[in-house]
Amino acid sequence: MNPVNLEINGKVIAAEAEPRTHLADFLRGQQFLTGTHIGCEHGVCGACTVLLDGVPARSCITFAVACDGAQITTIEGLRDDPIMAELREAFAAHHALQCGYCTPGMLISCRDILMRLPDADEARLRRELSGNLCRCTGYVGLVAALKSVQRKRQEAAMPAIAVRRTLGPVGAHASHEGARARITRTPGVKPVAPLVTATTVTAEQWRAVEKEGVELLQTFQVPFARDAVWNYFEHLDLVVRCMPGARLLGPPVANRAEGEVNVKLGPFSSAFRGVVEVERNPSRFAGIVRAAGRDAQSGSNARAIISYHLDALGEATTRVEVSVRFLLAGSLAQFGRLGLIRDVADHLTSVFASNLQAALSGKPAGDEAYKPLTAGSLAWLAIRNGIRAVFATLGLRGRSRDGG
Repeated sequence: MNPVNLEINGKVIAAEAEPRTHLADFLRGQQFLTGTHIGCEHGVCGACTVLLDGVPARSCITFAVACDGAQITTIEGLRDDPIMAELREAFAAHHALQCGYCTPGMLISCRDILMRLPDADEARLRRELSGNLCRCTGYVGLVAALKSVQRKRQEAAMPAIAVRRTLGPVGAHASHEGARARITRTPGVKPVAPLVTATTVTAEQWRAVEKEGVELLQTFQVPFARDAVWNYFEHLDLVVRCMPGARLLGPPVANRAEGEVNVKLGPFSSAFRGVVEVERNPSRFAGIVRAAGRDAQSGSNARAIISYHLDALGEATTRVEVSVRFLLAGSLAQFGRLGLIRDVADHLTSVFASNLQAALSGKPAGDEAYKPLTAGSLAWLAIRNGIRAVFATLGLRGRSRDGG
């Protein structure tokens, strides 16, 4: 991991990144600026375009550590920009977007064109736009929107704005020691602590999980008294043993421990290492677990906030209600489709409940407790749920024919 100091959308950031981490992944996965889209990942389509020291740059082929000391502006940082406001209005009026995937990069490029070339004719505008690919519009609406804003600026006698005064690669003129010192010692601004380490997660990152994370709700019952279940939940090491693929790397200290979760999906074999922190509320039989981990091989990051509550359904039955909010970033995020995640959550809950019941009965946990989550188990889940859906549909149709 290398330290990197940046100014992103006017905010000073002190973080860490692997040398191979692209700026696009850094912005999306660590800064949660998901307005920057990733398309071709070869610097061709332009969907990932951001402003690097005021100049449009392909963030999918730019390394984050190479931008040390630079100023970066994403589409989120142009929310109050007057030219961008005119472009957004023109894009809507001239139907300049359909699927919207190219739109953030397209807007940034259009803004740059208007600033550099206020008097460009249509042929030049089309050549400038050719660096951003759009598979939907045929560029008719895009050109019309760009020309409409160009006319307004010409009528207002807006001059061209110089956006670059130094030769060299994009960002090169900012990444010297003087610029780095300016970034890291901006008066009145406190640098943010490193965002990606094995054991540290900032309050801002936890807020992002609460605000942007996917939420899953799970409920299961175990045939034991609530006090017995609560007492078991007080032992983090015992609870982790019931979770498939999970293990602690050391004994818990003050409700905090380092751990690992192993996942195997086809050719991907990942081990998310990180920290687990627990807060308990005995009076409500409730608790909150915060877990954060990083897979060193893929560079993927995962953060989760798990809230649980134990409800007594009788003297010998307890209902466990669990709410999970999580964010997954990096290459493994491609497996983060909600349907698949729900299947995985159902599977994990079933295995956890079975292992918890066995542990409370004094029996050893099942074999699944120590196995990583595999593609084979996911395939079986998909087949099983597909069969259930077919029979459910047939059942509904049967009742409909019978007038039910």
